[in-house]
Amino acid sequence: MTVRIAPSILAADFARLADQIALVTAGGADLIHVDVMDGHFVPNITIGVPVVAALRKATALPLDVHLMIDAPDRYLEPFVEAGAAMLTVHAEATKHLHRTVTRIRQLGARAGVALNPATPIDALRDIACELDHVLIMSVNPGFGGQSFITHSLVKIAAAKRLLDDGGGTAAIEVDGGVDTGNAAALVRAGVSILVAGVSIFGDRDPAAATRALRAAAEAR
Repeated sequence: MTVRIAPSILAADFARLADQIALVTAGGADLIHVDVMDGHFVPNITIGVPVVAALRKATALPLDVHLMIDAPDRYLEPFVEAGAAMLTVHAEATKHLHRTVTRIRQLGARAGVALNPATPIDALRDIACELDHVLIMSVNPGFGGQSFITHSLVKIAAAKRLLDDGGGTAAIEVDGGVDTGNAAALVRAGVSILVAGVSIFGDRDPAAATRALRAAAEAR
């Protein structure tokens, strides 16, 4: 299984965002993870469509846009038009999840569903085969720098079984408290996309930190 590294710009220096992205690109990053927060679904506000459009001009890497917002259906088209290659919505934020996922794919982006720590994997059972990726939140969403919830490993393994049993091919992504200390265990549990913010952009050398995370993930 190929592991992809997705540095999260939530932890980057926004005054030097293009430079920060260039550093992780040099370190071998595969994706750029973009956390969009609205102050309603989560208790924080980050960025919106204009910043995603600016990022699209600043990097050739795919933009992995994670919508931590209420009523995400209203913003699917604007974010895809701005440059999102992957678009993830929360199961907890939309009433008609199948319709939302279908619309993302119709717009030409890869569709993912995120689950908060307290949301059971069964929320995906009837839609798993429609997904390109599943995002397991290993912290409660809203803020960077939180500690990894260890039970997430059990949940990731359950997600892998659900996908395998149903014939789903979605990649499993994990976000929250990811670092070199848990990367190998996450990959063994079934993760193929590691989202990391503080452990990469909090390092004095984000390029080296990106390489280190990949090395740790592949030392399984």
